[in-house]
Order: sequence, then C-alpha cells, then structure tokens
Amino acid sequence: MAKKREEGDMGLLLDGVIEAMPLFAKELVAGGVAGGFAKTVVAPLERVKILFQTRRAEYQSIGLLGSFKKIEKTEGVLGFYRGNGASVARIVPYAALHYMAYEQYRRWIIDTFPDVWRGPILDLVAGSFAGGTAVLFTYPLDLVRTKLAYQVVDSSKLSVQALANNEHLYKGILHCFSKTYKEAGIRGLYRGVAPSLYGIFPYAGLKFYFYEEMKRHVPEEHKKKILVKLVCGSVAGLLGQTFTYPLDVVRRQMQVQRFLPSNGVEVKGTMETLVKIAQTQGWKQLFSGLSINYLKVVPSVAIGFTVYDVMKSSLRVPSRDEAVVEVQKRSEALPDLSKVSRD
Repeated sequence: MAKKREEGDMGLLLDGVIEAMPLFAKELVAGGVAGGFAKTVVAPLERVKILFQTRRAEYQSIGLLGSFKKIEKTEGVLGFYRGNGASVARIVPYAALHYMAYEQYRRWIIDTFPDVWRGPILDLVAGSFAGGTAVLFTYPLDLVRTKLAYQVVDSSKLSVQALANNEHLYKGILHCFSKTYKEAGIRGLYRGVAPSLYGIFPYAGLKFYFYEEMKRHVPEEHKKKILVKLVCGSVAGLLGQTFTYPLDVVRRQMQVQRFLPSNGVEVKGTMETLVKIAQTQGWKQLFSGLSINYLKVVPSVAIGFTVYDVMKSSLRVPSRDEAVVEVQKRSEALPDLSKVSRD
C-alpha cells in the first residue's frame, strides 16, 4: 500500500515538473533524447563510414563486412564505438537545438508572417535555419568525434597507427579539444565548418520537408502509428542525404587533413577541396561510404523523428497544428492598430 502511495506521489511530482517546464525546454529534452538514442544505435556504421570517407585504404579495400570483421578482431566490440562518446556528447545538444530551433523558427515565421502559406515550404525554411543554428553551436564536438574515430589500432593491438610523423594520440574528448585548440586556436576547432553549413542548410530543410510532407498524405487514423513514422523518417533521411553527401565527404577530409598524405600544400576552401578530391581521388570518392550512409541514415533519421514525436507526446508538447491555431488566436486577439490610429 505504501509502495503504491509512493508511486502515486512520484507520478504527481513528475506531472508537476512536466507542467512547469516551458515549451522550449520540453522540445530541447525531446530532441536530445531522440538524437542520443538514434546515434548510439548506428554508431558502428558511422565508424566504418568515417574510415571510408577519410581514405583509410586498409578498410576501403576490404569493404563493409571486412571492415566490421577487422575492427572486431583488432579492437574488439568497443572498437565499433570509438569516438561515440564525443559523437553522443555532440549529438545530444545538436539534436536538442535542432528540433527546438525548428519548432521555434516555425512558430516565429507563422507569428511574424501570418498570411504566409502554411505548406511544406515552411518546414523547408524552418528546418534549414534550425540546422545552421545547431551546427554553429556544436561543430567543435563533431570535429573531435571525427578525429577520435579516425584513429585505428593495428592488428597487434599494441599501437595506434598515425599517418603524420610524431603524431601524439588523442586520449579522449578533453585531450583532443585541448590539443586541437593549442595547435590552431578557435579556427582549428571549426576546421571544415563551411561545408557543414553548406550541406546542413539543404539537408536539414529537405529532411523536415520530406518528413512533414509524407505525413500529410497519411490518413489521420494512421498518423500516430510507430511504423508510419519510421517509414516517413527513413525516406526523408534517404532523400535529404543523397543531395548533400559530397559536402559531408569534403567536411570529413578537411577535419583530418593534417593526417592525410599530401604534397605539403594545405587546401583551405570548401570548393577547392571539393575540386581537388574530384581531380586527385576521382569523383567516386565524393560518394565514398554513401551505401553505408544509407544503411545508417535510414534507421538514424527514422528513429530520431519517431523518438522525438513519442517524447513530445510524453512531455505533452502541443502538436504543430495546435501551435498554429494558438498563434492565430493570439493574432486575432490583438487590436487592429491601424483602426486605433484612425479613431
């Protein structure tokens, strides 16, 4: 009896906390949980994809299954999650900001421009700006994740191979941050941010656009089904990633540029790097790891959108349609200042 009373008290306390949370905080929590969960599920595929993108020849030559076997043999199961701590540390605030900013930008556009069409273009614009906002705040964590994932252990498990002479190992997230900052300052922590921004604007916008557009064509009675959300999220991620993948490859190579064999000339610009990759490595390198990315994006985006929607429901976040109605009510309640001035 006492146990049930305690559970009831805890439930009431939780309800009180949820009700007291401001809307943006609920969206931050929902987005952070969704991002962290989805990223951890696909971490092994992300590790192999980065090794492909950054020209780890010993992995590119043996393919996807061979890479999985090699990592398992040389590094064990934990090898699949090398760099995942930095990845989750980045994706939780990134996803939280991304989803929250998307909702906030969407409401702001509706509130500021009440006569603007409420179609999928609204999701495209809000998603694009939300993606750019999230990248700017969290990019250094993505850089650290890539550097940690790039380190591989040789077959003897006794050392980590480094392509640059006298390269010290990154021992963890904080050490990588510190070493990168000491070597190149703030600019070093944002190396490769330009292609990230070029890529995230269309990708984030298209992802939300396709997801919301697909859901609009789903019958009302099926919209809340998990499978429907998973399918819509999968297709949205697949289409959005296809259009922007070459910029992702450019970003990865810029992030680990100082480890790569080169002629000593440092390529600095996004387009310069893009052209150089096409000329020296072939245009196919711009799509290296894309098949793995498809395998990763399908569950990642699908799980992300689905968990986000489920979390919003649990946290009692109003639906987007309810938010639009609320904005319209506020707009109608405001006095017409033009009439007031005439009076």
